[in-house]
Amino acid sequence: MQVRRSLAAVLAVGSLFLATACAGDDLSDGEAADDDSSTPAATTDKGAVRIASQSWPEAALVAAMYDELLTDAGYDTDLKLVDTRDVYMATFPDSVDVIPEYVGGIVNFLNAQANGAKAEPFVAGDGQELADQGKSLLDDAGMTLLDQSTATDTNAFFVTQEYSESEGVTTLSDLEGKSVVLAAAPDCEGRLDCSTGLTEDYGIDITKILPLGFATDQTYQSVLDGEAQLGLTSTTDGTLEGQGLVLLEDDKQIQPAQNLVPALSTEFLDANPDIADTLNALMAALTTEKLTELNGQVSIDRAKPEDVAHQFLVDEGLVEE
Repeated sequence: MQVRRSLAAVLAVGSLFLATACAGDDLSDGEAADDDSSTPAATTDKGAVRIASQSWPEAALVAAMYDELLTDAGYDTDLKLVDTRDVYMATFPDSVDVIPEYVGGIVNFLNAQANGAKAEPFVAGDGQELADQGKSLLDDAGMTLLDQSTATDTNAFFVTQEYSESEGVTTLSDLEGKSVVLAAAPDCEGRLDCSTGLTEDYGIDITKILPLGFATDQTYQSVLDGEAQLGLTSTTDGTLEGQGLVLLEDDKQIQPAQNLVPALSTEFLDANPDIADTLNALMAALTTEKLTELNGQVSIDRAKPEDVAHQFLVDEGLVEE
């Protein structure tokens, strides 16, 4: 199976996932700059960097920021989008250098890899505490986390407004004992922060999981059509109200802290320490409120993700217009 998808291919099918990097032309080996040019090169060629990201809208939008920032910093970027974390982690760090990640997601992924799918998850509400708890797992994986953003986004589950009102459901606990079909990402099954947590912690009878994706149009439509009663999205999803959908409160707090954080190959970071300053500046600029607004520009206003990413970087002074 071909798990790498080019950026152009993603755009060609009308996905909201990601856009092209705003890269300038690099000089090839032995090619001299035009001495008559009055405009100096903006960056220096720092070599290749391989970025991998999940392809759902927010992850891909943030990856677009990474792509443009690192291109602007002088790196030759190669961005691949895949459906789930499992895919790019299967080739990390051999074929992946940089990943836009979520601290709870990556730490618990490594925990499940090392200790089995039923391993007790890390559930600390503080992102730094989670990173500290998972340090040995990160070290063993050859991964280093840079600065965490205050922006955070956790898994969340939604129903239709009509279902919420007719069934008296506003929290996940209100679904205890009810039988539901769940529309979600393919990797939801068996995860303690997804189907397993809903079953074991909340007592929800999930009769079927429809692998329609994370916060995708197909997942929304499945719930709206009544094919599924429950759908998977994120807490920064700004599209729900306009569709007649509502989030259910995670009242037992099974979701770990999910601060945005750059995850890098430790070997790559050691060879390219300057990359930390570039990505840490982005983490400092992002907040949950800004992230939610940016998501809305893509998902509701239908703005191009690359345009949204570029304008944010310009507004924050991270790149020039």
